[in-house]
Amino acid sequence: MLLRLFNKKHKPNPIFGALGTDMHMHLLPSVDDGSKSLEESLECLRTLASLGYRRAILTPHFQYPRFQNKEFDIERRFAEFSQQVAQAGLDIELVCVSGEYRIDSGFQARLDQPAFLTFGNNYVLVEFSLNHPMMGVDDMIFDLQMKGYEVILAHPERYPYIALDGDRYQRMKDAGVYFQCNILSLVGFYGAECRRKALAMIDRGWSEFLGTDTHNTMYTRALVEASNDRTVQRIISHNQFMNKEL
Repeated sequence: MLLRLFNKKHKPNPIFGALGTDMHMHLLPSVDDGSKSLEESLECLRTLASLGYRRAILTPHFQYPRFQNKEFDIERRFAEFSQQVAQAGLDIELVCVSGEYRIDSGFQARLDQPAFLTFGNNYVLVEFSLNHPMMGVDDMIFDLQMKGYEVILAHPERYPYIALDGDRYQRMKDAGVYFQCNILSLVGFYGAECRRKALAMIDRGWSEFLGTDTHNTMYTRALVEASNDRTVQRIISHNQFMNKEL
């Protein structure tokens, strides 16, 4: 991750109102590597609202063996959290809880007895390993689609082993996989190469969704900076993303 100095003079620019819904965040407290407390989650949601977001879909990690979350427990925690958010009077609606499902050694078991937490048009948000390719990923995506799910690949720009100009991304697009780029990739938060790939994907029309992937207040501070970035402003104003349909 590229460390950046944040300009404290920047104020939240509500440009993300054009998106309406953030569909990738880790703000359900204490279930993964995201927010560790109710207070932190509320602060993050408050900042996202000031940036223009009006709706939020929570997507905690489902990852074997690191985050062995169970759907029924996540839904219970979400019901409690929703009440706490309502009591705090925040100007942002929690639409539902879904998940960011890692396609890993435990994913086949999920396919055998599917209980995926979905959102929108039966969307399932999936991710790959950030470091190493895994055999059989395309077959599992196809199996997921055959079970009636629409597949969104989280932050495709962050997989260093997939070349931008190779055929892998194109094969996924041809297979009907949606892409969701991270907004912070556009300002170099994850490094220069991720930024280059994200910008190219958006330019090619490959990113149907944008997400914040917010984990904590460091992310929301970076998002405030990004809201004042001219490249981000241009991308938001000149492209149509599917977030607003959620």
